[in-house]
Amino acid sequence: MTSQQWECLLAVIEGESVDPAPVGFIIDSPWLPNWAGMSILDYYTHEGYWLDANLNVMNRFPEVIFLPGFWAEYGMCTEPSAFGAKCLWHENEFPFAERVLDSLDRVAGLACPNPRTDGLAPFVLKRLQHAESAIHASGHAIRFAVARGPLNIAGFLVGNTEFLMGMKMQPDAVHALLETITSFLVEWVQVQAEAFPSIQGVFLLDDLVGFCGKDDFMEFAVPYLKRVFNAIDARVRFFHNDAHGLVCAPFLREMGVNLFNFSYEHSLNEMRALAGNEVTFLGNLPPRDVLAQGTPDDVFAGVRAMLAPLEHTRRLILSCGGGMPPGVATENIEAFIAAAR
Repeated sequence: MTSQQWECLLAVIEGESVDPAPVGFIIDSPWLPNWAGMSILDYYTHEGYWLDANLNVMNRFPEVIFLPGFWAEYGMCTEPSAFGAKCLWHENEFPFAERVLDSLDRVAGLACPNPRTDGLAPFVLKRLQHAESAIHASGHAIRFAVARGPLNIAGFLVGNTEFLMGMKMQPDAVHALLETITSFLVEWVQVQAEAFPSIQGVFLLDDLVGFCGKDDFMEFAVPYLKRVFNAIDARVRFFHNDAHGLVCAPFLREMGVNLFNFSYEHSLNEMRALAGNEVTFLGNLPPRDVLAQGTPDDVFAGVRAMLAPLEHTRRLILSCGGGMPPGVATENIEAFIAAAR
């Protein structure tokens, strides 16, 4: 992210008038490698390919704010691997982290990892350190500490169904698991910020919160997410949940969130009524059905239809309702930008 883009992002978050509303997309390995002409596994394993892919997309679309920017990620595997998860890799498919615990009864034996030494976390840091000079030379900087959220990681470690059932049947074990994960995440965010002084944002992704009811969300999500978001003194606290998002909308400010990416199934006006006027939205064109599978005309019309009911575009970054999905063509991104303007 360039200094100009960062200042634009801060201006939108602070409620300043930015006209036209900026365009931004979350981009990572489900989309970027294939767009850049390489396999997903090549993207993960070759630092030069990874850097070239990120520089190419930012040079091709300089008017777009790509978030978090130079994301050194290994799919869903980065954080679960630190807990000992076996990670499965394929040439051109998203990797998967296998379960670590066969029961919540085993939570007491789960040690808190060290993000400086455990799993793929050190590889994330080294990739960014090796690329930092080239990133700066291109006019960009590393702006965000990034992590999967505590419930998301818990679902990988013990299984999503088992974890969600545990909220009702073994709440003490669930809290113990979340405490261990959250302690790791707080340190992981702090380690990233220590390594890169340009980091002034925290980006957490947690779709599993969308499967919680209100009471469970308040008990098992809010306190833990709040701790991670407050791990550093960040100017941008960015939360992604493109599962059911209405349950968390009223609690975004309490958690410290000031930028929210949510499902296209919730309209911007509906989300605004629940979240209030102080949270900036990133959204919310249907990512798969329109942005990826539609024609450029479909994308253009979809963006205009998304904007039509709005009284204003204050605290809004135009995007899709989720991360950039696989298969989005250059022409469709161009159509999105044209419609936004």
